[in-house]
Amino acid sequence: MKPLGLLFCLCAFILSVQAETDYEITVAPDGSGDFKSIQAAIDATKAFPDRRITLHIKNGIYHEPVRVYEWNPRLSLIGESAEKTIIRWGSHFHQVNRGRNSTFHTATLSVEGNDFHGENLTIENTAGPVGQALALSVNADRVSFNNSRFLGHQDTIYVTGEGKRQYFKNCYVEGTTDFIFGQGTAVFDQCEIHAKADSYITAASTPDTRQYGLVFLRATLTAEEGVSKVYLGRPWRAHAKTVFIDSWLGAHIRPEGWHNWSKPAAEHTSFYAEYNSRGPGAADSAQRAPWTHTLTKEQATEYTVETILGSKTHPEWYRR
Repeated sequence: MKPLGLLFCLCAFILSVQAETDYEITVAPDGSGDFKSIQAAIDATKAFPDRRITLHIKNGIYHEPVRVYEWNPRLSLIGESAEKTIIRWGSHFHQVNRGRNSTFHTATLSVEGNDFHGENLTIENTAGPVGQALALSVNADRVSFNNSRFLGHQDTIYVTGEGKRQYFKNCYVEGTTDFIFGQGTAVFDQCEIHAKADSYITAASTPDTRQYGLVFLRATLTAEEGVSKVYLGRPWRAHAKTVFIDSWLGAHIRPEGWHNWSKPAAEHTSFYAEYNSRGPGAADSAQRAPWTHTLTKEQATEYTVETILGSKTHPEWYRR
């Protein structure tokens, strides 16, 4: 074959491969879309795509565990509506039977691909109050969720990965014990955090190399009827960091606010703080655990989405 003909064939092949890549995919349980299953749609997408792939998820209940693999970056799952686009699964610690780390095998939705975005979704673990059971597990960088609901009991949301950043805006999170936990740097912006039992909201395991752990900006903390003794957090690991800024705290929050998880040494290594907490659960600093902090106005100005999540290479990735 002559060089010109070879070049023509090569170009034709490249164009045909590009044409086969679908960047807009519809998933519908009634068969009216490209796929009935979210996982089937993900499995059919191109690995390491050159631009974002969006799955438009129609209303319905998707009874399946969903995993976004490391080779599926730049993926968006956009639901039709948060209340009616539901991904539901019921794995829990004792059911998966994978040893002492069984918790991490229970997620309804697992995100491992960078630059993931989810919107208008309900992610639910239906196992009930039977122990650790994740609704969402995130081990990826630059992950964002908007207008989504995360339903579960113990360990509802797991955010992890040293130096990896996650952003939740206008979301609803419910659970019982340690239902937002992990070592990731995660911002919950204008979210409702709903406690379903007398227990602990957060359990950070922030590495000592990270400046920020779990940060709640303008959060609203609510509770089930009869729930009256809830801690804002406790340290899963020694250098846990959790901060609430400009948040409204219901009467279910205990006056001392924070618990040391029976680890006196963690009182010296962890960082728990508030600024401008309001509502019946917003105690003055004299009532809070003496080893925790009340930020000054100047200190609080450092806790912006841009400061916590931004970078030179991806300065505004959270504005999806």
